[in-house]
Amino acid sequence: MAQHRTLLSLSHPTLSRTRKELASWGLVGVMGLGLAACGGSPSEPARSTTATESSGADQSASLTIDEVLAMPHRSEANRARDRYRHPSETLAFFGITRDMTVLELSPGGGWYTEVLAPFLRGHGRLVAAIPTADSPNEYRRTSGLAFRTQIAERAEIYGPIETVSLSTPETIALGEDASVDAVLTFRNLHNWFKDERMDEVIADAFRVLRPGGVFGVVEHRAAEGTDVEASRDSGYMPEPWVIEHITAAGFVLEERSEINANPNDTHDHPNGVWSLPPVLRGGDVDRERFVAIGESDRMTLRFRKPQ
Repeated sequence: MAQHRTLLSLSHPTLSRTRKELASWGLVGVMGLGLAACGGSPSEPARSTTATESSGADQSASLTIDEVLAMPHRSEANRARDRYRHPSETLAFFGITRDMTVLELSPGGGWYTEVLAPFLRGHGRLVAAIPTADSPNEYRRTSGLAFRTQIAERAEIYGPIETVSLSTPETIALGEDASVDAVLTFRNLHNWFKDERMDEVIADAFRVLRPGGVFGVVEHRAAEGTDVEASRDSGYMPEPWVIEHITAAGFVLEERSEINANPNDTHDHPNGVWSLPPVLRGGDVDRERFVAIGESDRMTLRFRKPQ
């Protein structure tokens, strides 16, 4: 029981694993629509995306996260991740309610977006921080394009989603000062750390939060005593180090949770966190063992910006 406690070209020779990883994000299928779905060229900067309000999603005040999780727009592959990611418990722990303005940082393939957007629709507001359309990194640029395509295709379910710019190391522009009630990040800290910009992203998250706002963090958790430098290759971050850096930005640690803990994870895999589902980077090598472990052991932390 849970407890509280971009894409380069798929044929690119250095990214033979990309198709598998994008499939795990749910992005491969939307890429064929390309720029036509976004109405722009790759050189255009990130901008707000407007969707027409309609009856495609339940806008009643009583809609719950559990009801969103049961909605038909979610694929079976994404539903299969629920038992590892505990979205209902996690969002409740972060205190997310339907009237909030929520900023989701680096949403990747939109796994949490497909939960947050219908939940907030018609009552609150969802903002997604994604790579700019002119990012020099082709992998990130194309993943941002895929995300824009996804939210355009699902406008009747998601409603309007604003986009702001986040593409480390070059661009961190999360919006206006004191403009959101909650900032959420799911398994991104290791990427920002590797790009030497984690502290800057955290500082900008602090800036855009209203006083009293929540910073919710889920991140792959390293074994106790792990040197943070190992995170560059493994993806696992030391929890005490993460807390130290986030509180140094001015946040107060309010509570820790074991919602997303996985005691079966030994943290010592040949391809780091990517050895495990959903990526399974090692292919057939030890696949059954990694599937049996499940997704990575994760810290779940709720911080607050002081009033």
